[in-house]
Amino acid sequence: MVITVAEALKSHGAIEFGDFVLASGARSSYYLDIKTAITDPALLRMISVAFAQKFSFDVVAGVAVGAVPLAVGVSLASEKPYAIIRKEEKTHGKSGVVIGDVQGKRVLLVEDVTTSGGSALYGARVLKEAGATVVAVAPVVDRESGATEAFAREGIDLRPLTTISEIMGL
Repeated sequence: MVITVAEALKSHGAIEFGDFVLASGARSSYYLDIKTAITDPALLRMISVAFAQKFSFDVVAGVAVGAVPLAVGVSLASEKPYAIIRKEEKTHGKSGVVIGDVQGKRVLLVEDVTTSGGSALYGARVLKEAGATVVAVAPVVDRESGATEAFAREGIDLRPLTTISEIMGL
């Protein structure tokens, strides 16, 4: 029996119910804790392989710190390099917001969860400024709360592995 990403996330307890304030500032009656769920190597492998099989890209990237394990996992599954996007430019050592070579490359930007798309929009803009072509923004889960429309306005496809509707429907 093949298990879906939505089923795996639900069985790993990645969805919790209560009263939560999200990164976007919105309140929610549920929380998707993908970061904790992917500390399980089997789930991280499953998600990484799903991303690697679903997309064609030269480099996979993730915004620090939450999406970095996903980027590394997809890099290992696809045998393609990865890049890290810092939240801000550091003032010491080697400067720059992007760690890794993305210039002239087709880059898949992975994310754990999208709500409004803020963090991933930042990452996509940084990648474009660095000379990359963003093939898609690929969250593990889309909360279906406006991110798709936000990315469409930027001319970028949002292509999640699963959605909150799929998880809630199980």
